[in-house]
Amino acid sequence: MSLVAGVDSSTQSCKVVVRDLSTGELVRQGSAGHPEGTEVPPAAWWEALLAAIADAGGLDDVAALSVAGQQHGLVALDAEGRVVRDALLWNDTRSAPAARDLIDELGADEWARRTGSVPVASFTATKLRWLRDAEPENAARVAAVALPHDWLTWRLLGFGPADESPLGPDLDALVTDRSDASGTSYWSPTHEAYDLDLFEHAFGRGAREATGSPAGDDDRIVLPRVLQADRAAGTTVADGPVPAGIVVGAGAGDNAGAALGLDATVGDLVISIGTSGTAFAVTDRPVTDPSGTVAGFADAAGGYLPLIATLNAARVLSSIGGLLGVDHDELARLALAAEPGAGGVTLVPYFEGERTPDLPDATATLSGLTLASSTRENLARAAVEGMLSALSDGAAAVRRQGVEATRVLLIGGAALNPAVQEVARQVFDLPVVVPEPGEYVADGAARQAGWALSGTRPSWAPATSASFEADLRPAVGERYRAAQGLGSLPRP
Repeated sequence: MSLVAGVDSSTQSCKVVVRDLSTGELVRQGSAGHPEGTEVPPAAWWEALLAAIADAGGLDDVAALSVAGQQHGLVALDAEGRVVRDALLWNDTRSAPAARDLIDELGADEWARRTGSVPVASFTATKLRWLRDAEPENAARVAAVALPHDWLTWRLLGFGPADESPLGPDLDALVTDRSDASGTSYWSPTHEAYDLDLFEHAFGRGAREATGSPAGDDDRIVLPRVLQADRAAGTTVADGPVPAGIVVGAGAGDNAGAALGLDATVGDLVISIGTSGTAFAVTDRPVTDPSGTVAGFADAAGGYLPLIATLNAARVLSSIGGLLGVDHDELARLALAAEPGAGGVTLVPYFEGERTPDLPDATATLSGLTLASSTRENLARAAVEGMLSALSDGAAAVRRQGVEATRVLLIGGAALNPAVQEVARQVFDLPVVVPEPGEYVADGAARQAGWALSGTRPSWAPATSASFEADLRPAVGERYRAAQGLGSLPRP
């Protein structure tokens, strides 16, 4: 039995799965938590990764591994391989003014044409502009810019500060993959290359792609070398943090990892409900949306992954459940006891601002309350309908880009909630399939590890937990869209 491991280093936690390469059977798994916040010391991810590996029984019998991670986060390294400052995560919106500046300077059409996407506060380029302007001393120290999964891969291969790693701070050993690179706003899915002029425009300093070997006196900022999904980044070394000789894959962004873990193909529209919510599809052509609504990302398998993301997803249910003093099961029971449309009660759930639509300073709004409609059941139903209506609107924007969709794959922590399943079939006009619960981001990383090891993409197929035909209730979406204007009220 040949075993491969996949890592999901997400916003909230690190998860490790170990699977049989030939069958995809789950052999064991482990996890560890990440600190809260929108800026985090990368060392916390490293400690969590090692703890999750230990919790999964170690890697002594594993032949290959790969890391999928949260996208967009800014990991800035100095010439000694040390982290310059805590990493700014995708959900840190302090760079929203920088995003607006970048769009004003070059135009949304130009950004979309060159990178497939229009900058928002989540994207790495906007965080670089913020760093340049807000912390010039830190900006001056930057010698390399990596994404969270790039940095973890680099450390697994034995690189890092000289006093923390066997191979030392070789910045030219940094690697990434096309899916994560496409979320930076300075890599082009169409041309499969960095747009170094855009990087310099955002940060004010020149950059180059890593070569795989030290580049001497070239003082430009190093960007990770972009590898295809079937390419190995290298192998682990003696005296490193894990056993020597393990093949390490290129890794992936988390959504691309999930698509790979689901074995999603053209026609699949994936709705993922986690800390953030995403709606994305696998396509065979790049997508460009000058409005900025849809991000034209690459996937981890050679195709493309047009995507929208919402900042408010499962936490909407947690927030309303906390307000009502109930757990998730009771929240579902209450929501199912209400009629579709929640008696006219509508929640626009911009609790943490919003990315789609791009309203980083917005707040949530509850509307349609009357004496008759102000019930616990309607409030619970409005929470589920609001969360899913936001994702449904985003999914519609993806499909307006000419993306084919024949079914919805509903995944994430909330996908098994019976109220979420019931409302999903009422807000989406496609059949809804709920795969068996799984760590699909980590599974995608494991699949990629197997690909890098064997040269062949593993053909594991996830099992189905439930499936539903659409029962569209247009009034739910119409009421939600009518209330959205109220949801853009700024924070006090």
